[in-house]
Amino acid sequence: MSSTDPAARAFPADSAADRPAVNPWLIAITVTLATFMEVLDTSIANVALPHIAGGLSVDQDESTWILTSYLVSNAIILPMSGWFSTLIGRKRFYMVCVLIFTVSSFLCGLAPSLGALILFRILQGLGGGGLQPSEQAILADTFPPAKRGLAFAMYGMAVVLAPAIGPTLGGWITDNFSWRWIFYVNVPVGLLSLALTSRLVHDPPHMRRAEGKSFRVDYIGLGLLAIGLGALQVVLDKGQRDDWFESNFILSLSIIAALGIAAAIFWEWFHPEPIIDLRLFRERSFAVSNTMMFIVGFALLGTTLLLPLYSQTLLGYTAEEAGLSLMPGGFLIMALMPLVGFLLIRYEPRFLLLFGWAWTSFALFRMTNFDLAADFRSIAVARMVQAGGLAFLFVPINTAAYSFLPREKNNAASGLINLARNVGGSVGISFVTTMLDRRSQFHQSRLVANLDPGSARLQAALHSMARAFQARGSSPALASAQAHKMLEVMLIRQSTMLAYIDDFKILAISALVMVPLALFLKKGHGAGDLPVH
Repeated sequence: MSSTDPAARAFPADSAADRPAVNPWLIAITVTLATFMEVLDTSIANVALPHIAGGLSVDQDESTWILTSYLVSNAIILPMSGWFSTLIGRKRFYMVCVLIFTVSSFLCGLAPSLGALILFRILQGLGGGGLQPSEQAILADTFPPAKRGLAFAMYGMAVVLAPAIGPTLGGWITDNFSWRWIFYVNVPVGLLSLALTSRLVHDPPHMRRAEGKSFRVDYIGLGLLAIGLGALQVVLDKGQRDDWFESNFILSLSIIAALGIAAAIFWEWFHPEPIIDLRLFRERSFAVSNTMMFIVGFALLGTTLLLPLYSQTLLGYTAEEAGLSLMPGGFLIMALMPLVGFLLIRYEPRFLLLFGWAWTSFALFRMTNFDLAADFRSIAVARMVQAGGLAFLFVPINTAAYSFLPREKNNAASGLINLARNVGGSVGISFVTTMLDRRSQFHQSRLVANLDPGSARLQAALHSMARAFQARGSSPALASAQAHKMLEVMLIRQSTMLAYIDDFKILAISALVMVPLALFLKKGHGAGDLPVH
């Protein structure tokens, strides 16, 4: 690539003055620490929800607001993290987020009631929402383009490891101590992160120059984003439970979310100093990367919900066994991510993404072969096959997103791409649960319609089951009723299994659609000193 190439000019500040004074890998470890803590806490809280409900004497439905409140505040702060970083400085904003997350974690552990816990979870979500975007922006500025793949691989390993060990660790903590300790464990990690960040992390020159500028706070944009994204997150989290638009609450929030987000997009596009820089989507590789990250969240969290649900409801696994079936996949992603980071030094992200999406689609189509006789090994292997494909997605997508952007746009970019993954995950969870319910009803009605009461095979099966119940001491009338009930249970299990297959098929198709989209990424790495293959 010549020095006149636009991609090379995208990194004018990649000079010795911009490079950190300490080993960049120490910075990577430091900022990854807090992100690991935040992701781990989310997965632990999910497992501990029944314990929290019991400890605070509330029902299961009320306790879900502990999760929803965190997701809402997290979603609101994500796209605004770049603006706050520019306003007060990225290091200062990052440390404020770590401090808020740490203090609110301690307060969550002390919470005397559900209302207090929800309030502290909102604060925790505000702090946690700024961690991942800030870390990605710090890594993008700390490492030259040639080494960003390896840096993002370390970040990705932490993001993957946390949910892999979270359910097991959360279960162990709540069983042996108290649910309050799932929040207390964040305190020492947060304090260590603050100490290391204050000594090792520094804002690059272009960030320090921006700090001296005067900013006009876009209060209207801030309010529209908070209302739109907050309402959207509640709709996605509560919609299926409240039967979507049959609920006036969900319908009202859906209208508010649509109007708020539409107004925010219009307002931010024309505002001279927007909270979120939507003009970044004019850059083709960034727009494609955000679309792909949305589908990564959609497919990853969709299957992360479906697989344990399938193994527990249809195969009779315990929650611990269901969690263990997912763990090998998480560790495989960790093992492959450094390899992907090394490959990104030599090959363009789009080539790895072509392979990753094709592999992920194949893995999801493979899950459509599940049946009611699947064993633990089959589920674990299927998850590992899927994990292999996901390892070739996360790091290349992040690398491609930043490749052709000016360095001063890294903060704004990181908030948007993390928002895409989070919203994709929320949409994926809502979609697969809704489809599971609707398709189960569809298949059940189809199976019932094709059930001929006069069929000799059906009558023989019912007679055989009735005789079995009679052999156990049931009267002829009771045995006949039990046989019909058993047939109904079998029919429901079969229809539910078919619904799971439909869900896996839709997820597989969504991944397959991304394969040609990878070709729309710009050629090259986005830096003049990298080889192009």
